[in-house]
Amino acid sequence: MMGSISNVIVSNEQKVNRLMPIKNAHGSHKDFIKSPMNYIGGKYKLLNQIVPLLPNNINTFVDLFAGGCNVGINVDAKKVIFNDNLTHLIAMYNQFKKQDILSIQEHIKNQISKFDLSKENEEGYKYLRVHYNNYKNPLDLFVLVAYSFNHQIRFNNKQKFNNPFGKNRSSYNANMKKNLVKFVSSVHSKDATFSSTCFNEFNFDSLSGNDVVYCDPPYLITTGTYNDGKRGFKGWSEKEELELLNILDSLDFNNIRFALSNVVAHKGKSNDILRKWLCQNKQYRAYCLEKNYSNSSYHTLDRSKNSSIEILVTNYIPPASENESQLFFEWKN
Repeated sequence: MMGSISNVIVSNEQKVNRLMPIKNAHGSHKDFIKSPMNYIGGKYKLLNQIVPLLPNNINTFVDLFAGGCNVGINVDAKKVIFNDNLTHLIAMYNQFKKQDILSIQEHIKNQISKFDLSKENEEGYKYLRVHYNNYKNPLDLFVLVAYSFNHQIRFNNKQKFNNPFGKNRSSYNANMKKNLVKFVSSVHSKDATFSSTCFNEFNFDSLSGNDVVYCDPPYLITTGTYNDGKRGFKGWSEKEELELLNILDSLDFNNIRFALSNVVAHKGKSNDILRKWLCQNKQYRAYCLEKNYSNSSYHTLDRSKNSSIEILVTNYIPPASENESQLFFEWKN
């Protein structure tokens, strides 16, 4: 029988009233760069809670499930490795790294003109979609995403982009352009590497105690097209969840720091695999992440059956852990 995660308590419990944004050496919330990609599960809105809980003085930061790259692009590290098994996404990021922003913008402008793209022209969007699927120009993927439904990426089992048109909603707008410029500029200023490797095939051998591996995997108990295994890319099941947790234990054994984003509860569902792992590894710390600061005083990780409890698990003591405005969960002795 597994231990109970309700043994978790809040340190400085009498002093903690609200979970508020934290500022530290990594910068304030207004300084964060937002990904130009509207990626499902993106962590931009949680950066002001996640980033302060990352260590200072990071040599190599591995964003193992990079997605929109919101975390890795905002980390102060000597080197950042962005990894994702979505090969077409990584190809696009590598193109961002190779080209200057002016030539990228020129390509976007030309394709919008060539295919007469707009919020209303579905036919032009479909022509571009066929064009991309035939030639796989990485920058065309970004243009497609700009005009696709909810700005999302979706492929079928034949590796063909098949997200529908975002009629009367999606376009290459001013905010997307601004985010792209800042993102590409940051990529060019960093020692950034983009790789497309499945998480369980990633080579951690070169990492040491000065490095950090950040994991934001598909969440086992939430639903999403990115983890159903029916989109031409590897899905996410209990098998993958256990594999990742074993990898984190291995990193810890080798004195390599890690941070894991995940949920322990979502709309009545419980991630029992994650709960059991936390119960068995009381040396790890779990920090509750709140998207809404209006109701943030926790006494345990168990709340109403319809709640979603997102946490960040670390195998190190973060520099922000002594900040009384940050809720910090630790095990009773």
